[in-house]
Amino acid sequence: MRRSGHHLHRANPKQGAGGLKGLMGRLSIAVIVLLICTVSLYISSTSKAGLGSVSRSEIKAEELWSPADSGGWRPSSAPRSDWPPPPKESNGYLKVRCNGGLNQQRSAICNAVLAARIMNATLVLPELDANSFWHEKSGFHGIYDVENFIRTLRYDVRIVESIPDVRKNGKTKKIKPFQLRPPRDAPISWYTSVALEKMREHGAIYLTPFSHRLAEEIDNPEYQRLRCRVNYHALRFKPHILRISQSIVDKLRNQGHFMSIHLRFEMDMLAFAGCFDIFTPEEQKILKKYREENFAKKRLVYSERRAIGKCPLTPEEVGLILRSMGFDNSTRIYLAAGELFGGERFMKPFRALFPRLENHSSVESSEELVENVRGLTGSAVDYMVCLLSDIFMPTYDGPSNFANNLLGHRLYYGFRTTIRPDRKTLAPIFIDRENGRTAGFEEAIRRAMLGTHFGGPHERISPESFYTNSWPECFCQMSPKNPADKCPPDNVLAILNSRLVETQRDNDLDVSTQTNSTTSVGR
Repeated sequence: MRRSGHHLHRANPKQGAGGLKGLMGRLSIAVIVLLICTVSLYISSTSKAGLGSVSRSEIKAEELWSPADSGGWRPSSAPRSDWPPPPKESNGYLKVRCNGGLNQQRSAICNAVLAARIMNATLVLPELDANSFWHEKSGFHGIYDVENFIRTLRYDVRIVESIPDVRKNGKTKKIKPFQLRPPRDAPISWYTSVALEKMREHGAIYLTPFSHRLAEEIDNPEYQRLRCRVNYHALRFKPHILRISQSIVDKLRNQGHFMSIHLRFEMDMLAFAGCFDIFTPEEQKILKKYREENFAKKRLVYSERRAIGKCPLTPEEVGLILRSMGFDNSTRIYLAAGELFGGERFMKPFRALFPRLENHSSVESSEELVENVRGLTGSAVDYMVCLLSDIFMPTYDGPSNFANNLLGHRLYYGFRTTIRPDRKTLAPIFIDRENGRTAGFEEAIRRAMLGTHFGGPHERISPESFYTNSWPECFCQMSPKNPADKCPPDNVLAILNSRLVETQRDNDLDVSTQTNSTTSVGR
């Protein structure tokens, strides 16, 4: 994890005078519950002290309903060094196609904004792939608040909804973007060389596909903070999605605390993991066929995969973990999941342990919900309910973009409690139980779970993603030991607006000067 590197890579050297020390606003946890992802860009929210992220000797379930101990850290995506507004003229237009599901696309949008900043490009509203995953056509306009997206990022990049036509020699001409396929996890240097060269040559470039096409670990904290501004402030869901999500949360919370679980026990993940042996011969045939059609050929032995924690937890295993941690059958659980493979026979043991299971359809049966639970919109509703729940538990956070992004989002919004089972540590405990060695089972589970941080600030260690854990770049302290961690001042918007107004005034003067010069020549 790197913490240095305040030099800003910019393709256009004209960066204006003056300096921006930083930005910071305040938003309490209570307000977050009601107004998550509001226009207030740069928040600093002090968490309630709950179960700390330090080592513990025991787990107390009742303490987990409160956020984790913040350790004095506050979320802050504000720049802490010079961060000028976008220059008067850009180097061209950047268009991207974000493929995959909702959260893979979300990360790609963050990368697109950063790429536009790096190249001093005008970003065209990102395309959301309608074919490869969800088979729907919601698009950016159908999922996100476009006005908020553009307004929130006005200090960072210029954004247009489409590439405008240009007039040359009295004729209107369309700009055709040059199509490029970026390397996976491309470094900044690729964007400032290959991509920028083509942009200047053609006026616009079209990057497709655009999933994982910009390196996550960048030795520039300001760039990482821009990603956080996009992810946690600019990307606000449409009002109807927020309304449905809030209605579900309100109904769940009317009966006290509730936990959300991303139960990743679906055909695609099971096929990817190669965990077939617990299924019937017919089910195994379906999984193997899906794997052959969608994933690279690889030798997979179930017993080996299971022993090293590569298999998703079964619903029953999830229930046994929670029961061992001290949660009883009165615990209310919201399930965010697609169609569970294997059906009710896998859910029955879980339901016996925790009968108060809900999903969006069982909590909210309005006509609006029925019309909006498919594809990206349904995933967005689940995302918001999980974000606002008291506790969130992913059951398979390896390649799951949904779980990984939620873990990062909950960390940013007040260190909200997460339960992250270590499947590798838990695997031999469950294998012993299956073989009849049940003595000390619950104690062994508790010992395994003591090694987790439950949502508190912690060091990001590979392969953990920046989108899962943006500490320390997107966090600050009022009284830090390291000056680089100091929270920026409070007069954020005033500084930003003054610099933006100054830039716009200079642009207007340039236009006025050119007009007067032309008029004088005409006389």
